[in-house]
Amino acid sequence: MTMPDDTTTIGALIEAGAAGLAEAGVVFGHGTTNARDEAAWLVLWSLGLPLDSPLGDEVNSIKNQALTPDQKALAASLFEERIATRQPAAYLTREAWLAGVPFYVDERAIVPRSFIAELIADATIDPWLSDETRQVLDLCTGNGSLAILAAMAWPEVQVCGADLSPDALAVARINVEKHGLQVRVRLVESDGLARCPGPWDLILCNPPYVNAQSMARLPLEYRAEPALALEGGLDGMDFIRRLLHDAPACMSEDAVLVLEIGNERAHFEAAFPQLPVFWLPTSAGSDQVLLITRDALLTAFPQR
Repeated sequence: MTMPDDTTTIGALIEAGAAGLAEAGVVFGHGTTNARDEAAWLVLWSLGLPLDSPLGDEVNSIKNQALTPDQKALAASLFEERIATRQPAAYLTREAWLAGVPFYVDERAIVPRSFIAELIADATIDPWLSDETRQVLDLCTGNGSLAILAAMAWPEVQVCGADLSPDALAVARINVEKHGLQVRVRLVESDGLARCPGPWDLILCNPPYVNAQSMARLPLEYRAEPALALEGGLDGMDFIRRLLHDAPACMSEDAVLVLEIGNERAHFEAAFPQLPVFWLPTSAGSDQVLLITRDALLTAFPQR
């Protein structure tokens, strides 16, 4: 990507990069939602600067800081790679941030972006927990971000991060070690709940839920991620059907399940019309994440 000759400051480089990303029609959603934020991420990362560096009109803003020709060339090459490969920026930088916490990520795991992270950080889930909450399961853990955030938020709990993919678990292990949580976060390879008998006081799950029609229309950036972490079958509910049926036997008496379903509320309600759930508020609205009690699951799926 060729930068204009007058691109001599950090601020100008970000604006030129944002224009290039927009013109190229890249798709966002893996840590940023627009061209300028993504351009700022790529520029700051290429310069080795903190991603929260001030870029506005503050006295200490770095937007007017001059660039060397080498710095400009390095950033330009990163923009070129982003546009040419359509890889999410997180795969290029090997880093993604969730709830203000940095995580390592590469192509072996989905880029972390779960709205459950917000609910952990803002204590929305806390009223559903008790003094007896000790065992937490993060099912479909991916790179381990939710398991780690749960351990950080609730110091008294032990957390298990489970995933079907050994590749994803290898990435999760990097993050557990990165944050020094080996004592409190363990990782298990498991197909659903098969190797996670519990009993769990809290289950967090951001499962594969993208329906077949939506999968066929996914932009290249999303196709760069492991399909195993996205594909939910014809209506997106394949994994969720099995989970809701199996979960009660793996939950303690007052346990709850927090489940992310993205834009699949209509399919969820069609699949489970009689299941009473609580929809939780997120920055994307109140139809992305739901909470289900064990009692509700037992009513809907009586155990033999």
